[in-house]
Amino acid sequence: MGEIRVAAIASLTPLEELDSAPFLVDTHGQHAMCARWAADKGFVVTRQLLVYRMRPDHRGLWVDVDAGLVDLFVAANERVLDRALTSVADFAAECERRGVGLETAGMDEPYYDAEMKAGVHRRLSMPTAGYAKR
Repeated sequence: MGEIRVAAIASLTPLEELDSAPFLVDTHGQHAMCARWAADKGFVVTRQLLVYRMRPDHRGLWVDVDAGLVDLFVAANERVLDRALTSVADFAAECERRGVGLETAGMDEPYYDAEMKAGVHRRLSMPTAGYAKR
């Protein structure tokens, strides 16, 4: 088998929750954690998904799997999956049925100080102002 192709799942969480759940709001941080996990395993992230309370049978989750472009899903942790999907159990069952892996990176969430929260806020509230890449 060739290279393992990964779809990284990040949860779309409203900016209003930045103080109470900064990692769930920080989609860049979630995707970065998934990318580190994949790189450590020798896998490659081929798709980044941003979802909020998506049904496990939603076509958007499966289009790249059906096209043979994704072998495995990864999310930063269970909290991300819980926020991203309406049912993690149903999604896991569908992954198993389709022969697609489902993993969590399992790394500790970073601590967000005021400066980090401000950076996330700028990135999300002013994406065209040059902050999107930071």
